[in-house]
Amino acid sequence: MPYQDLRAFLTALKNSGDLVDITRPIALKYDIAKALAKTSSIQGPALMFKDTGTEFPLVAGVYGNRRLALKAFEATEQTIHEKVLKGINNQIAPVDFKGAPPCQEVVLTGDAIDVTKLPVPTYSPKDGGPYITAGIVVSENPETGTPDIGNYRFQVHGPKELGVFSAPNHRFGKNIAHATAMGKQLHGAIVIGVDPLTMYSCQVQSSDATNDWFVAGGLRGAPVELVKAVSNDMKVPAHAEIVIEFTVDTNDQKIEGPLGEYTGYYTAASLKPVAKITAITHRKSAIFQGLLTGKPITENHVLKQIPFETSILRQLQAQFPTISDISINSSGGVQVYVVIAMKPRYEGEARHAILAAMASNLHPKWVITVDPDIDIRNSAEVEWAQSFRVKPSDDVFVVDRTATAPLDPYTDGGFSSSVGIDATKPFGVEFPEVSEVPGWRDFDLPEIDKR
Repeated sequence: MPYQDLRAFLTALKNSGDLVDITRPIALKYDIAKALAKTSSIQGPALMFKDTGTEFPLVAGVYGNRRLALKAFEATEQTIHEKVLKGINNQIAPVDFKGAPPCQEVVLTGDAIDVTKLPVPTYSPKDGGPYITAGIVVSENPETGTPDIGNYRFQVHGPKELGVFSAPNHRFGKNIAHATAMGKQLHGAIVIGVDPLTMYSCQVQSSDATNDWFVAGGLRGAPVELVKAVSNDMKVPAHAEIVIEFTVDTNDQKIEGPLGEYTGYYTAASLKPVAKITAITHRKSAIFQGLLTGKPITENHVLKQIPFETSILRQLQAQFPTISDISINSSGGVQVYVVIAMKPRYEGEARHAILAAMASNLHPKWVITVDPDIDIRNSAEVEWAQSFRVKPSDDVFVVDRTATAPLDPYTDGGFSSSVGIDATKPFGVEFPEVSEVPGWRDFDLPEIDKR
């Protein structure tokens, strides 16, 4: 059975030594981020900050490394993509929660609303202020009513106001634009602290017509239990820790940003719409969740990686069935650097696969194909393939004027170029045999095995 809520997952992390309590006071401004950067650098545990200067503890680093991600999916490196693909292909509809929902044990409306009472960190020195970074945003297409859930950032402007940032090509941004064109205000909710697979489902790449709650149910292998929000018609996870309900007012704009983003660079401050908070609900003894973003590799990158990889793998395998694996490197922001393992069936197929990856909504700058014998998550092996299976004049090519990632700091009006490298062995040509010591991985050497 899946983890029912965030608390169940935190219990599992605690039992395995992957969650550490910090009981001394840690400042929300910068010091939380320093602690998260430190544990991330050693692929360490998640951290529970007990003393935040507010009534709420703060947990972060929950998805801070690949080990914790695999624990969330209850999978191994060998089974993870198959498990996620099974969930995407076998979606499960949400159900209405029966009874009093935990996420509404405490309801704050009117003058009682004050988001500044939550322990919202300021992560980087030039950030425009405190940022909610681990929230799932629930919104609907105002024409079709199709719900979207996704991770978006919100800057705290004041007790009842948040700064909104959503790229126009993302569904939340599209929903805001549609509502504005229809002369409406968009209603939504920020959901903080959910079960891990609902959180990961937000990163699955799907069409605008997809009901994302079905995807979350598929990944969980069980339906998501939803309840109607207090001040609008959005449905939110009943077991969430905190829900912030809002209305986006595009006529009221304030400076939002800067923020250290997933590219490792600050995004510029600019005028953005304001989200007017209409209610805050939460569980008793609620836990706030933070998420570090910035220069790779952070929790933000780990959260994206498995869903992104599986989504693109699914798309590419439909065209190229001999693709066996894909790595979308965290160091490239889980967007611009892609390595594909495949066994080409004909000369030129690897190049076709590269072009298909370039045409995906990742908009990568670098796409490399290698043979299945290469460990695509081992940079030394990928570099070895590039060094000795590539003839640059034949196997390296550049495609100009390709679309780039929305926050890429080095573009030409949203365009860049992409490099393809075919590092598979030349097709139909006898290639030298790999020289490697056989059986060394399983060789019994107790003198060093315990080190």
